[in-house]
Amino acid sequence: MALDSGDIAWVITATALVMLMTPALGFFYGGLVRRKNLVSTIVECLAIFSVVSLVWALWGYSLTFAPTLDIAGHGLIGNFSKIALLNVGAAPNPSYSSTIPELLYFAFQLKFAAITPALIIGAFAGRVRTKSLLIFIVAWTTFIYVPIAAWIWNPGGWLHQLGLIDFAGGLVVHTSAGVSAVAAAIVIGRRTDFGKGEQRPNNVPYVILGTAMLWFGWFGFNAGSALAANAVAVDALVTTNLAAAAAGVSWMLVDWIRKGRPSAVGMAVGAVCGLAAVTPAAGYVGPSASIVIGLVAGIMCNFVANWRARTTLDDSLDVFACHGAGGMWGTLAAGLFASTAINAAGPNGLFFGNPHQELVQMLGVAVVATFAFVGTYVLLKIINVFSPLRVSPEDEDKGLDVSEFGEEAYDPSGGEAVGNPTPAAAPAGP
Repeated sequence: MALDSGDIAWVITATALVMLMTPALGFFYGGLVRRKNLVSTIVECLAIFSVVSLVWALWGYSLTFAPTLDIAGHGLIGNFSKIALLNVGAAPNPSYSSTIPELLYFAFQLKFAAITPALIIGAFAGRVRTKSLLIFIVAWTTFIYVPIAAWIWNPGGWLHQLGLIDFAGGLVVHTSAGVSAVAAAIVIGRRTDFGKGEQRPNNVPYVILGTAMLWFGWFGFNAGSALAANAVAVDALVTTNLAAAAAGVSWMLVDWIRKGRPSAVGMAVGAVCGLAAVTPAAGYVGPSASIVIGLVAGIMCNFVANWRARTTLDDSLDVFACHGAGGMWGTLAAGLFASTAINAAGPNGLFFGNPHQELVQMLGVAVVATFAFVGTYVLLKIINVFSPLRVSPEDEDKGLDVSEFGEEAYDPSGGEAVGNPTPAAAPAGP
């Protein structure tokens, strides 16, 4: 097939939409943290995007999507044939799409690689040194994200060969990040004042703004994963919206029943849970199934978050409850509700006569969760030896905005000059 201008235009648009999700995550997380960590949380997302962009261009894309190096007949990792974007240009790669340039496919996949490690920082917001964080991001992208993506999205990957389906990253993005967040919270440890009173969001409008931007960008995340302007993209767009809406409503209703009133933050978080949950299934299931996926996600993730709050695990922004639990549920739901009537290139799921698909999905969840948890735990332990992870208790108390960046979200002086002005020079004598 020849390059298709419609497909190219849509995937370019989707790529831009997904890029918006990283700063959107910054606002979402920035609103949830304390005021003294607002700037650092947002800028960490921007820094991660920049660092991963380079990693992905230099070696990440090649190790993920170049032909796999097989070991004992299993595709485990891509080769180095596309290192530094060698041979990646205007020509399409028919292994992924025959109608868009491979360079555009690289750019689209870059946005997924960039937002995934950014999700993890919510687990340890306000207590990790910037230098150590950036080292971790390079290592995690290389040794955790790249292999998982190669196993699932590279046609030679061993989980792909088994028939695992993950339309836009329920395992590759959300489960890997959510489980890694648990490992990070364990290694890094609790906040110094963890459990001492309620810790409330510093800016609820930022949380809602971030949610709205994420929701908007997610249309590119999921519908763009069709890699074409076709009926599958339309289905993914609709299922994405319905799942987010359903999860936002079901989380709100659970809060209403449990606490006697709804929560603005809760509804926003619930919508993000629905978005995470529908991601692996978006292009394989119909609208009705997506509503079920969203309703279950809102209820389940709410209960997981409340359970976590009763433990000593300090996953500060409940990354696991939202992305880990949501991504796992969505991956299993894809194995239940997938239908060839929606996507002829995919399989039927359990409810359409193919119980084997659900077994493959369960295997995928177990493998990715185990690999991400153990790998992240080991990486952080190693990094901590030569670049300590935690800021000092004094710097944590001051907040990372001041201690790490020397800036504040809201200047107490109102932007006016501070300190003693330089005295005016005396007028010259006659």
